Amino acid sequence: MENWRRISSLVGLSLVVCFFFLVVKIPGHYSIKILPFDLCPTLKILSDVKDQEFSDVKLLTRHRQVVVDNGIVRVTLSRPDGDVLQIEYNGITNLLEDHNKRENRGYWDVAWNQPDQGPKGSIERIAGTKFRIITENKDQVELSFTQTWNVLSHEKGRVPLNVDKRYIFRRGTSGYYAYSIFERLKGWPKVDLGYIRAAYKLKKDKFQYMALSDDKLRIMPTQKDREMSHTLAYPEAVLLTNATNPTLRGEVDDKYQYSSDVKDTKVHGWISLEPPVGFWIITPSEEFRSGGPTKQELTSHVGPTALCVFMSAHYSGMDLEIKFQDGEPWKKVFGPIFIYMNSVSHQNDYQKLWVDAKEKMLLEVDSWPYNFTESRDFPSVDQRGTVAGQLLVSDQYINKSLILGRSAYVGLAAPGEVGSWQRESKGYQFWTQADDEGHFVIKNVRPGDYNLYAWVPGVIGDYKNDTKIAIKPGLQVNLGALVYEPPRHGPTLWEIGIPDRTAAEFYVPDPYPTLTNRLYNHSEKFRQYGLWDRYTDLYHDQDLVYTINVSDYRKDWFFAHVNRNINNGTCESATWQIRFELVNVNKNRNYTFQLALASAHYAVVQVRFNDARARPAHFSTGYIGMDNAIARHGIHGLYWLYSIDVKGNLLQEGNNTIYLRQAKSENYFQGVMYDYLRLEGPSEA
Repeated sequence: MENWRRISSLVGLSLVVCFFFLVVKIPGHYSIKILPFDLCPTLKILSDVKDQEFSDVKLLTRHRQVVVDNGIVRVTLSRPDGDVLQIEYNGITNLLEDHNKRENRGYWDVAWNQPDQGPKGSIERIAGTKFRIITENKDQVELSFTQTWNVLSHEKGRVPLNVDKRYIFRRGTSGYYAYSIFERLKGWPKVDLGYIRAAYKLKKDKFQYMALSDDKLRIMPTQKDREMSHTLAYPEAVLLTNATNPTLRGEVDDKYQYSSDVKDTKVHGWISLEPPVGFWIITPSEEFRSGGPTKQELTSHVGPTALCVFMSAHYSGMDLEIKFQDGEPWKKVFGPIFIYMNSVSHQNDYQKLWVDAKEKMLLEVDSWPYNFTESRDFPSVDQRGTVAGQLLVSDQYINKSLILGRSAYVGLAAPGEVGSWQRESKGYQFWTQADDEGHFVIKNVRPGDYNLYAWVPGVIGDYKNDTKIAIKPGLQVNLGALVYEPPRHGPTLWEIGIPDRTAAEFYVPDPYPTLTNRLYNHSEKFRQYGLWDRYTDLYHDQDLVYTINVSDYRKDWFFAHVNRNINNGTCESATWQIRFELVNVNKNRNYTFQLALASAHYAVVQVRFNDARARPAHFSTGYIGMDNAIARHGIHGLYWLYSIDVKGNLLQEGNNTIYLRQAKSENYFQGVMYDYLRLEGPSEA
C-alpha cells in the first residue's frame, strides 16, 4: 500500500512468486506465517524490495524549521520547539490542521501541579529550547529537541523536568517514530504529574472517519457540530442538535465514550475519504504506560484529534498521578510510538486502510524493542531479559488438585505490595497473558528490579511473588511453577457475578432513545451516556432487591450502585438488598463476605447483616475511589477487594438479608461498580 504504484512498476507483470508475512498473536507470543501474496487482504510494500529502490532520507534545516523527507512522507517540525507543523503525504500538503497555531498541531504536553502552591495545576506544552541532529544518513535521521529546567533560577511556571523529544525517520517507511526521555535530577522540588501525552490535531475538512477497533468505526461529528450542540451533565458530553450530517443529529458525543484499555489500544486513528488516506498512532508496547494492561485511556475524539496517553489519572484519580518528593530523581523513556500513514487508490476501498493499519501494528509489535534508536536510555533486545514460569491456583473448596492459571495476566512491575501495580506510575511494566495451562513468558524486560504480579480471570484477588527479580542484560529467569492461593476462608454458600474485575456481566440498561451514540448499539453498551439515571427509572420507589437462587445477575443486578435522582436537583443514597436462606447457622464461627469492587468514585459502601439500621454499620469501606468511571462510561476503574468477617450470631437460620448502602449522595456520579460478591461458610478445618 505504501508507495504501491512505484513498487508495482518495479515488480512488473511477470510471473513473480510473492509472499506476505502474517504475524499471528498467541497469548504471550507471536509467530510468523508466510502466505502467498494473492491471499493478502490489502496491498503493501513487499518486504524483499531492495533498499536502493526507495529515496534517501533527506534533512533540511531552516531558521525556525526542520524538514525531513524520505520520498513517501515529508514532515516539517518547529525549531527548536520540536512540534510537528506539517505532514505531507499522498498529495495532501498537510494532514494536520494548518489553521491551528504552530504549537497546536502535533505536540507533547504534560499536566502538572506543585503541591506547595495550592491545588491549581497547569498544562504545559513540551517545547524544546535546543535542537540537535543525532543521526543523519541516507537510511535514517534522528532528531532531538531538548527542554532543560534551570535548578538555580527555579523557573516559575515551568514543570521541573528535563525532556528530550526524539523523532526518527527511516528509509522506505510511511511514517515516523517518536519518543521522549523525561528526567528529574536529584535535589529538584516536589511536583505531581497528572498526565503525559502526545497529541495530533488533524485536518478538519479531511479526517471525519474514526477507527478504534473492528466494531468501533464511524463517521464522526465535527468540532463545529459540537459547538452548535446542547451541553449535557458535563462539558465533554453534548447532544448533537445541529449536526451538519443529518445522520448524526440527536446523538450524544463525549470523548470519554472512545476510551479503551491500553492492552486493546495498540492502533487507532482517522481516515480521510477524499483522498482515501489513513493517519494512525501505533503503540507497539505498553512497557512505558502506567497502571497495567487494564488501565483505561483516551484514544481519539472529535477535533479530529488522535492521542497517545502515556500516563494519566483518568479512570483512577490521584492514585495514578506521578508524585515526586523534594529531591527525588527519576528518568523514564516514553515510546517510541509509530505515526503511520497509508492510502488506497479508490475511495470505496477506504475500509482497507484499517485492515492494513492492524497488520502494520502487528509487524511493529513483532519488531519491539526497536534496534534503531540512538539513545542509551532505550535498551536493545540483547540488553534485556526474559522471565518465564507457570501460574497455578490452589483453592481446595473448588478442586483438591491445583488449578491451571488459564489466561492469567502476569506482569513485572516495581516492587511493592499485593496489587500495587495498578497504582504504579513511575517505572516500567511488562505484561503477558498465560496460555490455557498457565504457562507464561515475559520477554524484552528492561534491566531493573521487579516483583512478579498476576491475576486470573474467574478468581478473586491478586497474586504477588515475594522474590525480587533483578533483571540484567541477557538474563533468562525461569520461576517454575508458582501457586496462587486466592482469598478463601470457607465453602461458597452463594455468589453473584464473575470475578473478572469489571461489571460487564451485570445488567446494563438500554440508553434513553434521545441520548444514544449509535456506535455502541451492538457492543459495549455501558459506554452510552446517561445510564446512571436509568437506575432511578427502574427503581423509582424501592431500591434493588436480589434474591439468591431466584434472581439472575445478568438481568437483576444493576451494573452500578448509584444514587437515586429525586427530581429536584438533588439525589439520595440507595440501599441494595441481598436476600438468601441458610438451613444451618453456626453461631460460634465466623463467616466471610467477599466484596470485590470494579470501580469506586467518592463512595462509602456500608454493609449490614439482618439489621438495616445498625449503627455503626457492621462494615464500611471508608471513603474510597476517584476513578469517575460511571460518568465516563467505563465498566471498571481501580479494583478493590474486601474480605469481611461476619460473626455467626449476625446470621440466622431461614431468611437473611445483607444491606449494601452507598452512603455518599452529594452528586449523581458518586457510587461503585461491583465485580463479584460471595458469602463463604465457616472453615471446615
